[in-house]
Amino acid sequence: MSPDRPLKGTRVLVPRGGKWGDNVSASLRSFGATPVIAPMINFAPAETPELLDAALARLQNGVYDWLVVTSATTVDVLVGNGIRPPATTRIAAVGETTASALTLAGYRVDFVPEGDNSARGLVKEWPSAEVQGRVLVPQSDIAEPTLVAGLSARGFDAEFVAAYRTVGVPIADDVKRGVAAGEIGVVLITSGSVARQIAAQLAPLPDGTLVACIGPRTAFDARAAGLPVHLIAETRSAAALVEAVVDHALAENTPTEKD
Repeated sequence: MSPDRPLKGTRVLVPRGGKWGDNVSASLRSFGATPVIAPMINFAPAETPELLDAALARLQNGVYDWLVVTSATTVDVLVGNGIRPPATTRIAAVGETTASALTLAGYRVDFVPEGDNSARGLVKEWPSAEVQGRVLVPQSDIAEPTLVAGLSARGFDAEFVAAYRTVGVPIADDVKRGVAAGEIGVVLITSGSVARQIAAQLAPLPDGTLVACIGPRTAFDARAAGLPVHLIAETRSAAALVEAVVDHALAENTPTEKD
């Protein structure tokens, strides 16, 4: 194994497509891996569009003091509906990836948690001076109530609205066979939704399959879905996820004193 290509000969399941999947795949290839892109979730319009439309109209009209955005998909919903909150409405992003998506779409970002890019991290690091006002939290229909409950406990009038639905995508038969045979040696898990799809469609995973999760919360969700967890990226970023896999490969192939 070359130190510059520690993943040579390793096939890695990348469970998201689009720009994210392409970028992760390019990074994996630079370390010698063979990525297998197999999107396992997709997004569909909310089942209650009238509730979403009403909430977005209130947002546009400046009713909310804060807008909390937890995913690039929510950014797509805002853009698709032509929503531009007034300057009086501040915007919080759950992490750097979401903040980047907002910035690229032309939105101002006022707050991003520094330590923990998760719903819990956002609530924990919320500016202590901000303890009241109305907050809109548009999320997936299956999002846990962590943000709304946490912000409400801090004194906000926090409102959840389903911005989109998260739906499972059947994985291709050849990918299923590759995982079952152990030919795909690493499985990346990028969210609780992905973890549940992997458990439903691919479990039980072979003993030798390495499962890498994009942060502690995703690792918790993966274990809750009955999956083993071997690696946890330190931060919720694609770069950290790939780095965790690469560091593991380097450690596995580093000679010990006995060697």
